[in-house]
Amino acid sequence: MSAYVLILDDDPDVATAAQLLLRRRHGQVVTLCDPAGLPSLLARGVPDVVLLDLNFTPGCIDGAEGLALLDVLRAQGRPPAVIAMTAYADVPLAVEALKRGAGDFITKPWDNARLVAAVDQALARRAALRGSSAAAPELMGESAAMRELKALIGSVAPTEANVMVLGENGVGKELVARAIHALSRRAAGTLLAVDMGALPESTFESELFGHRKGSFTDARTDRAGRFQAARGGSLFLDEIGNMPLAAQAKLLTALERREVTPIGADKPEAIDVRIISATNLDEARLFDASVFRPDLLFRLNTIVIRVPPLRERREDIPLLLAHYLKLYELQYQRPAREVAGVALDGLRRHDWPGNVRALRHACERAVILGQGAEYGLIDFGLGAPPAAVPVDNSAARSDGGVAFPVADMTLDALEREAIASALAQFNGNISHAAKTLGISRAALYRKLGKHGI
Repeated sequence: MSAYVLILDDDPDVATAAQLLLRRRHGQVVTLCDPAGLPSLLARGVPDVVLLDLNFTPGCIDGAEGLALLDVLRAQGRPPAVIAMTAYADVPLAVEALKRGAGDFITKPWDNARLVAAVDQALARRAALRGSSAAAPELMGESAAMRELKALIGSVAPTEANVMVLGENGVGKELVARAIHALSRRAAGTLLAVDMGALPESTFESELFGHRKGSFTDARTDRAGRFQAARGGSLFLDEIGNMPLAAQAKLLTALERREVTPIGADKPEAIDVRIISATNLDEARLFDASVFRPDLLFRLNTIVIRVPPLRERREDIPLLLAHYLKLYELQYQRPAREVAGVALDGLRRHDWPGNVRALRHACERAVILGQGAEYGLIDFGLGAPPAAVPVDNSAARSDGGVAFPVADMTLDALEREAIASALAQFNGNISHAAKTLGISRAALYRKLGKHGI
């Protein structure tokens, strides 16, 4: 099961920024800006990790409020891992937080890679204390295809072999990478994920290999690259098939020499990471030398793991539905409901082009918009709207947007539905969804945080 992370910070912008950073890596990332709501939230379930601000009252910088909350969290029967955060860091406060049971201490504004690494390490430590591999995300499913996948992961994980994970968008390639890391000898180290397709070529070397202060105009401090930040752990290179050929050559050199040279540095630095990569390219394109360098491919694909699409393991759909419906019923505090028999048959027959990610979004939609005693197919956005609920076809966009029911919906609900429809249409691609909605990527990210999508 994916980790449950709570961000407890009085600044909504800070909380949302951390949520957007972490939600792609962890299944449930919840924000809470008023500590008075903590008891009721804990009553519904204790998080795996809490990012805890130490000051809530304006003008207060002594950390006393946060330390009191830390005591509450540590008193839980199965206490969460706690990472203390404050903009007013000093050594005595950091020491006191660690004495009270915090596992780490981060100063705001944080470095994204540092925060992600801190959460990963907190999960690994928590799992080690329980004497299990519970930090490994659960790959849900009992179909023959999933049993075969889990067996392969169990065989490959304890080795140091580089692994390439292949599969369509939304099948859970990052979950596979996390399971490999959690079952490896490097589990106590960091699993650091990098979206290679999102790295601008101009900053590729700085992001991956680091830089020295003054090496270019905006290099105001020394910065460790992703290879250095993941030292002793695993580096997950996602969407590696989207890298330009010039960047592929630089990555190949680093892997061949097992060292990187930060921009502006005089000497190379040795690297100690295991590489797990992933792509949604089909294998014919992957082996096309004009798209992907064969010499880099052979460095990365020592072991190839192919993740089956959801349409090839339909028997797992009821289990996935039950899991995600329960998750969102708890998150949105909605009553538990069953899926109607006819709806379940329709959901099993659906091809799910967006795979598990699309099913998860459909479950969230059903929990938010469903009104009946049972979930019907229309609640998941798959059936035709009932006659009593008119569809305003004028709302359909000329560039491919989908019309949706407008009766009895607030403006917020309409906005949320439009965003969810656009994301489903483009299988979660933020750029395409933003273009369809006529807004910028930044605006879409803010709205995702606003609506908890």
